[in-house]
Amino acid sequence: MGAKGKIALGVVVSVVVIGAVSANAGDDGDSGSGGKGKDSAASAERGSGTKSDTKSGTKSDTKADAGTKKDAKAGEAEKKVAFQGDGDFEVGTDVKPGTYRTTGNTGGLCYWERTKDASGEMDSILANDNVSGTSYVTIPAGDKLFKSSGCKDWEAVGTKATGTPAALIKGDGGMHRVGVDIAPGTYRSTGNTDDLCYWERTKDASHSMEAILANNNVSGTAVVTVAAGDAYFKTTGCKDWKKTG
Repeated sequence: MGAKGKIALGVVVSVVVIGAVSANAGDDGDSGSGGKGKDSAASAERGSGTKSDTKSGTKSDTKADAGTKKDAKAGEAEKKVAFQGDGDFEVGTDVKPGTYRTTGNTGGLCYWERTKDASGEMDSILANDNVSGTSYVTIPAGDKLFKSSGCKDWEAVGTKATGTPAALIKGDGGMHRVGVDIAPGTYRSTGNTDDLCYWERTKDASHSMEAILANNNVSGTAVVTVAAGDAYFKTTGCKDWKKTG
């Protein structure tokens, strides 16, 4: 991305307080191999019932289980990757409008950008960010391009996603969905230095200035209450956050 990859319009670099996803392998071994004929195999089945039960029950169940696992894997794969972490994607053609998530990014080398046209000029950027950890982005139908560089693959996120909210937040973990990734409540982070710890409460994943409910750059100890009505909590460069209330 060049120099543009280092510009994060959505990241506040100084304090800005805005406010408030068998086939039956055969019973050939029983019926055709080892010198046994069809009559002897059938006789053995009638005498004990064991082979008949195996055919009608266990292997049939195995086929059903295999089908279930195949369907589950297909559904999981379909849910997992919506588009790759590198490239320019035309909204409405390459990527559908909606909310997406990328996880596992390290070193802040993941860069994404929403644009209103394909001119490549700075004025075309609607929102952008350099990401460590996880990021959520909502791409509206009115955007022209979504650009992603050095990121992990992006997954589509449903509007009614569920999860087991955690009470511990990784301090450099990026964005967390309130009520899904983390539980609402009051959190404390200690040992931060040089104002490199930045946190942000937002009402959506547009990354616009209007979406920010509150934010701060922190040295030392930070305490913030993440409300149940918040959509996301973002943290970068901080020590881990522990829920205290």
